[in-house]
Amino acid sequence: MGLFDKLIFRQVKRRELVLQQEGPSVEAIAKKIKLRPFITISRESGSGGTPIAKLVAKKLKFKLYNKKLINMIAKQTKKRKVLIESLDEKDRGMVEDIVQSFFNPDYVAGETYFKHLCRVTITLAKRGNCVILGRGANFITSDYGGLHVRIVAPFLVRAGYTAQYEGYTIYEARERMQKFDKERKDFIKEYFSKDPSNANYYDLVINTTELKPELAAEVILTAFKKKFPDWKRYK
Repeated sequence: MGLFDKLIFRQVKRRELVLQQEGPSVEAIAKKIKLRPFITISRESGSGGTPIAKLVAKKLKFKLYNKKLINMIAKQTKKRKVLIESLDEKDRGMVEDIVQSFFNPDYVAGETYFKHLCRVTITLAKRGNCVILGRGANFITSDYGGLHVRIVAPFLVRAGYTAQYEGYTIYEARERMQKFDKERKDFIKEYFSKDPSNANYYDLVINTTELKPELAAEVILTAFKKKFPDWKRYK
């Protein structure tokens, strides 16, 4: 096995171990910490996940972590925010990671980003009282309780929302959605070996074809309060 093959082999093994290292067993967690209420929201592009997450966080007076999460990871890795954003929810091949690491001193490997993403997300879950949007948070925090939500809508409905609210033509909206959906799906597949569209990974799946953000947020709040009836005592 040549040097390049060995580097790739090591990269694969390290990625397989990251979640094991960052996510202890349920039994170990139960002994060390009290699980606190939090919400993760996964979304299809254009389905309204971001405004819904903002409404939920506002109504519960929770902190919302979306771009804030990128800032926290950038601080941990001591890299500029723009470099972390280039990785955010995007899959990048191992070969590119290895080659770039040789020639670019500012390069942040996907493995490094993922490791710090797990650390930051688990820390937020332990603290509780927060809404975490995207970035595979439901998979990272699956052993930490929480309410895990998925926001979906048919493709043409999402394209219409994107064109209406973000100022794109319908054709631009379609291309934009296809790009983001693929990036997010590839990211989850690469780092978690999961399909984010599988409803079994969520407590609640909401189709926003007929539900406006305000009503969708109310549905989430009802489910959250049923799952965590004593949530206020953690505030």
